[in-house]
Amino acid sequence: MTGGASGIGRAIAIAFAEAGADLMILDRDPAAKTVADEIGGVAVLADLSDLDSLADLDLDVDIVVNNAGLQHVAPLESFPPETFSFILRVMLEAPFRIIGGALPHMYRRGWGRIINVSSVHGLRASAYKSAYVSAKHGLEGLSKVAALEGAPHGVTSNCINPAYVRTPLLEAQIADQARTHGISESAVVEQIMLAPAAVKRLIEPDEVAALALFLCSKNADSVTGSSFCLDGGWTAH
Repeated sequence: MTGGASGIGRAIAIAFAEAGADLMILDRDPAAKTVADEIGGVAVLADLSDLDSLADLDLDVDIVVNNAGLQHVAPLESFPPETFSFILRVMLEAPFRIIGGALPHMYRRGWGRIINVSSVHGLRASAYKSAYVSAKHGLEGLSKVAALEGAPHGVTSNCINPAYVRTPLLEAQIADQARTHGISESAVVEQIMLAPAAVKRLIEPDEVAALALFLCSKNADSVTGSSFCLDGGWTAH
């Protein structure tokens, strides 16, 4: 899995380890090694923006969890092009490379699971997040293509679409939004982040992990090409 050093990725890694899985955690954050040591897994320090380096990874794995992500908040007219490209490399092109590298093993085995941690922003847009929204929308399409191609081989591919999850990434995003909108951080949470949701609370990482675990279960054999919202009712509007 990618992005397992903290937040959603760490929660998924712990849940999978408790279910008996052997974990390989890809992350550029050295904290991935701490998580791997805690759960008896292996940490691979990798920069997902260096796409060519991904060819050296051992991707003979049964389950892929594409989770790594980052955020930058800025108006379109002043959004740095290099940051836009960087975010798409990490959040869309790297998953493409990883899925493509893992599918041959899954096909040979006749079983595999691809879980793409997308976002409510894979289904809806928000202002000032052009790169993130573009990457997540692209990940949704990639996941569906993988579902169609993988189905004859026993491989499923699905997206999990949480709204705002209580993670370190969110904390940085709150600060960015506060600067962009010129309001306090508490106002960002109440007036912007939770405004579209019917359930007025942040989502916990363990909730995302529980859904990821279900998607790898026998009961999810026919669940593929889908997007599962954990958004507090955001997309009900």
